[in-house]
Amino acid sequence: TLAVLNIFAIGLGRIREALTHAAEKTHLEALIAAPSQMEAVLSYDKFFAEAANTLKDFRGLLYMGRGVSFPIALEGALKLKELAYMHAEGYAAGEMKHGPLALIDEKMLIVMIAPRDQHYEKTLSNLEEARARGGKIISVGTGDDENLKAVSEYYLSLPEAQWTINPILAVIPMQLLSYHVADVLGNDVDQPRNLAKSVTVE
Repeated sequence: TLAVLNIFAIGLGRIREALTHAAEKTHLEALIAAPSQMEAVLSYDKFFAEAANTLKDFRGLLYMGRGVSFPIALEGALKLKELAYMHAEGYAAGEMKHGPLALIDEKMLIVMIAPRDQHYEKTLSNLEEARARGGKIISVGTGDDENLKAVSEYYLSLPEAQWTINPILAVIPMQLLSYHVADVLGNDVDQPRNLAKSVTVE
């Protein structure tokens, strides 16, 4: 869906003459590069397979992100609830002081999506606050980020990509986390309980 929306936005930008030819080319090249970058992110499958035994024992998980990373946080929390049947909530990181902060202690895992974008400094500040309250942190960032490593139990590096592609890459670790935690708990990931493949009634 995100790839299709990228293509739609590029086409709309061309029709409305809102994109220069150079900008259009940059967006298309970023989209073309995405599959190989996604393959690189899939290498974290082994990490989550090994970490799942530890991750399953947390009381709950808080997923957070800013800007285009916020919907990915929501998706990560949803997938964990659907597959692992664990309590998880997705929040806009800017809302952390308005409720989520009260939940953070050593039994709470925070999953923060923190690419190097215009929100980076504020997101890093959120992580430092969570760390000060004993929260355990998985951070998903860009490249070799020493700042995120310093405040995280686990740091996952995404390939350098255009901001429109970051959500496509960031959602993969969310899915791997849910899959492996569900698997180690003995849940059937192909047929989650109380869920249908399609909704036929409202």
